[in-house]
Amino acid sequence: MNAASTLVAGIVVLTVITIETGGMFLLRVVGGKRPANALQKSFFRAGHAHAGVLVILGLVTLLLTNAAGVDGAWRLVGPIGVLIAAIVMPAGFFLSVLGRDPQRPGRLMALVWTGAGVLALGLATTGVSLVVTGASA
Repeated sequence: MNAASTLVAGIVVLTVITIETGGMFLLRVVGGKRPANALQKSFFRAGHAHAGVLVILGLVTLLLTNAAGVDGAWRLVGPIGVLIAAIVMPAGFFLSVLGRDPQRPGRLMALVWTGAGVLALGLATTGVSLVVTGASA
């Protein structure tokens, strides 16, 4: 891997500590030590799951583009998009249900949809760059 990809991968691996911390928070919520209604519990679970899965997917796309020898900035553009989605989508799940007893998600639910769009663009960019690199090899 090149230096930029290695740096990004190292930073992302360190951010997994925040996902771990979120898991401890989720255990407190599910265990009844932290009050939360059914909506909050389901959104907290979804946010935590999306964070973990998307970080792994971001690292996989980073490895794939490097292993395939994708040229230039395209090597990072797609994976960075996936990793941005790994921040934005979970933030939307968590932040849209803050409060004492929300009955429905708030305006910050828009972050989930924004993250989904960024994820789609990141995956499309990664997929196209891999296909183009493979076809030209």
